[in-house]
Amino acid sequence: MAYVITQACCNDASCVSACPVNCIHPTPEERQFAQTEMLHIDPETCIDCGACVDACPVDAIFPEDKLFGSLERYKEINADYYRRNPMPTDWIPLEPEVPPKRGLGTLRVAIVGAGPAACYAATELLERSDIEVEMYERLASPWGLVRAGVAPDHPGTKEVTRMFEWALDRDNFTLHLGVEVGKDITHDELLDTHHAVLYAVGASADRNLGIPGESLPGSHAATEFVAWYNGHPDHADRTFDLSGERAVLVGNGNVALDVARILTMDVDELARTDIADHALDALRRSNIREVVLLGRRGSAQAAYSNPEFLALGDLNGVDVVIDPAELELDAVSAALIDPESPAYDSAVAMKVQLAREYAARESRPGAKRIVFRYLAAPVAVTGSESAEGVRVVRNELVDVEGVVAARPTGEHTEIEAGLVLRSIGYRGRPVPGVPFDDTRGVVPNENGRVADRVYTAGWIKRGPSGVIGTNKACAKETVAQVLADFESGALRRDVGTSRDVAALLARRGAADVGWDGWRAIDREELVRGRDNGRPRVKFTDIGQMLEIGAKSRRKLRLFAR
Repeated sequence: MAYVITQACCNDASCVSACPVNCIHPTPEERQFAQTEMLHIDPETCIDCGACVDACPVDAIFPEDKLFGSLERYKEINADYYRRNPMPTDWIPLEPEVPPKRGLGTLRVAIVGAGPAACYAATELLERSDIEVEMYERLASPWGLVRAGVAPDHPGTKEVTRMFEWALDRDNFTLHLGVEVGKDITHDELLDTHHAVLYAVGASADRNLGIPGESLPGSHAATEFVAWYNGHPDHADRTFDLSGERAVLVGNGNVALDVARILTMDVDELARTDIADHALDALRRSNIREVVLLGRRGSAQAAYSNPEFLALGDLNGVDVVIDPAELELDAVSAALIDPESPAYDSAVAMKVQLAREYAARESRPGAKRIVFRYLAAPVAVTGSESAEGVRVVRNELVDVEGVVAARPTGEHTEIEAGLVLRSIGYRGRPVPGVPFDDTRGVVPNENGRVADRVYTAGWIKRGPSGVIGTNKACAKETVAQVLADFESGALRRDVGTSRDVAALLARRGAADVGWDGWRAIDREELVRGRDNGRPRVKFTDIGQMLEIGAKSRRKLRLFAR
């Protein structure tokens, strides 16, 4: 019996180093790793030891005889990868790296941000006992998009935070929640009190379509909607018009699929998740019966991943609707799904195959609908006082030097909808005191090094690409730059201490919630969830969270006396 990696795979490759027979690929050292949707276990090599199960931070690995529903298909997905990518024959077992210690004193590193990239960077740095890490986060909660971006019906994906909690619970790590860099402490003050400053602040802004009517009421960024239903404090008071029967999503990446699921799935199922209470109440009153996703290119170029696309077929009472006529392929795309072609791409072939399977399904009376429209691009959001629909142009695919590009045909249609959400990507915001590339929306860097003593990791470093685990390799690359500069003596200088930081934040009146304060907030959310039959009920008011954190700090002081 072999083990199988399934939908929840986070690509952080923890399982790769745990496997004693090298049967999990692609590894971070292999070219395919940067583009892969997920990792795969070779069923012929797997020895059924279960080491990968213990190492997986998101519970994505199962014995093949324990798969059910759409997960059963992952047995074939894993096996198919190795039919196209044979196991390497020159494998040498990985030896664990022992971080060097050269008696250079203690290195103090500030990490700004508390999402996956920040946590992976901190974990990597904390492997050395001669490094102190202080992490700064504006919100009163850590974990970034794991908490505020991962859909509530994907609880397994959020399990990565357990690994972060374990890895960061060390004497040489300090957490500062409720501390805003640029307000409570400046960039220059971070440099004064740390040898290096690493920015891992993510990409919190959204991209605009640049079309007429985009700013009408009822037209929003999907990023705002995601933050709203996940209980992000900055978006808890937002309202979205769910009174109509149709919503249009511009874009068909994984975020768009998340939003489509949340808008159509059974509210009673959502009530068993950690979705924000205000969103759950609004969705109970929602009239939306159909969500239309617009993709400017064809099914072979769709931005969603196969695991997320496949999972849509498991939604109770929801049909996935695709017009078979929209699945005709151009020559370049056809070559990608032809097993005999040198250009064959198994992930693309799976995408097209799944789309064809959905197109062949019969619609069910009374079912809600998630409709995929390919070769469709918005040219205007229509309406006078508020959004009433979207004007769409049909595209055609053209071959531009071997690359498929979308070109408008001049054929237009109108789609009526009272809610329009654009889901065309995130972009970073400028960081005060740090260089910024406004065109790309990133901090310009070379392998994570920005300037003297300044570094970056995650989406603000490379742009919004990859999944949670992609940040592990990204952070490791950046940390390698930090350590190289440390070893060379480039970071050696006199800086302040953690006491200096604490005193500065106290003078500024910063909330400064630490580990114990966050644990108190976390416990209270879990209790609220237990009382309501849910995994947790999130706080959406920063003031409430800071008060709980402050109470925890006062209790610790009393105990210390």
